[in-house]
Amino acid sequence: MREYGQIAIKALQPYEKNARTHSEEQIEKIANSIKEFGFLNPVLIDGNNMIIAGHGRVLAAKKLKLKEVPYLRVEDLTPTQVRAYILADNKLAEEAGWDELLVSQELAALRDEDFNIELTGFEAPKLDDWFDRSDRDKDWDAREEGNDEYNEFLDKFEAKKTTDDCYTPPIVFDAIADWVAQEYKVEKAFFCRPFYPGGDYQNEKYKSGCVVVDNPPFSILAEILQFYCERGIKFFLFAPSLTLFSGRGLDICYLPAGAAVTYENGAVVSTSFITNMEPDLRIRTVPDLYKIIKEANDKNNKESKTTVPKYDYPSELVTAAILARYSVHGVEFTVSKDECERVQALDAMKDYDKSIFGGGFLLSRSATQRNIEAAKQKAENVRQSELERLKWELSERERKIVEKLDKGGGRNG
Repeated sequence: MREYGQIAIKALQPYEKNARTHSEEQIEKIANSIKEFGFLNPVLIDGNNMIIAGHGRVLAAKKLKLKEVPYLRVEDLTPTQVRAYILADNKLAEEAGWDELLVSQELAALRDEDFNIELTGFEAPKLDDWFDRSDRDKDWDAREEGNDEYNEFLDKFEAKKTTDDCYTPPIVFDAIADWVAQEYKVEKAFFCRPFYPGGDYQNEKYKSGCVVVDNPPFSILAEILQFYCERGIKFFLFAPSLTLFSGRGLDICYLPAGAAVTYENGAVVSTSFITNMEPDLRIRTVPDLYKIIKEANDKNNKESKTTVPKYDYPSELVTAAILARYSVHGVEFTVSKDECERVQALDAMKDYDKSIFGGGFLLSRSATQRNIEAAKQKAENVRQSELERLKWELSERERKIVEKLDKGGGRNG
């Protein structure tokens, strides 16, 4: 018999002869992983609630002051099999090796997506060695079959080493600066560019009333947003469109422009923006800014870009890529802070081991209706792909979130 569910931690019984030890450092790492990803691996228990596998996860859950944990109850193993499995579960994991090239590639990809890599368990002092391996070996293909948004993102960066040397051509930056000055009624004399080559944003002398309008290193974007929000410094920062929804818990607004910008290092990146100068909005498309950037970029680089197929998402969900295409096709669309909630994946995607690249937002019913209308307005002429497309549906849990948002019970993203 196999049974899944939630169980109170105080009801669990550790295996008294568990030979696997857990250091405080390891428990801290497991706890951090649970905080970031959730409790994805259930505790394996027998008919008497004795822990067969998952002692470390239970200790981490206690550290996080959780009351319950998910469990998988197994009652079809003999006592001898249970004792043997406890040893095998711990020992067999030690026998696994690492494909060092693939590890270096995955860590480098996480670094470029501004993810806290130490949550993977790899220690910071050794990460540079992995990154060096990844940068040296270019004969790899990290593309995912069917994940066109992710593959398109990889293509944008194929001609560069990192996202931190994407310096903006003057003609493109000037066009964006003019728009910001007019939109927010700020004199350009108050603009500040602490990320210009050689700049140090943390030691910059920020004058009263200044506005940071610049293209920051994408790998530390979350850190930069935190720095400015804590100090009350106004900003209008560049961000890669497909990972636009990177900041968490900050009072910021996302502007998915979806404008292809050819940076001075040769990288062509779909570019959007993040600002703290929109006090009432969480999301706002900017079709007029898209047009301005496109015109400026065309003058700088005449290469045309094509649209690739994407996953089909339900109307209750928006991603940065979806909203950026609204800007591209001239559609105005806004979402207030109490009409949306951040998600990393739909429940239906988990069976396919997929996630929303860059994250997304679930919308309230009223915002969903506006999204449907915005989609209808979008003048998009994309031929239908003959490839099979996965269409994600909301789970019952996510539909309850949408209903909750209608009642003003959403959490700020």
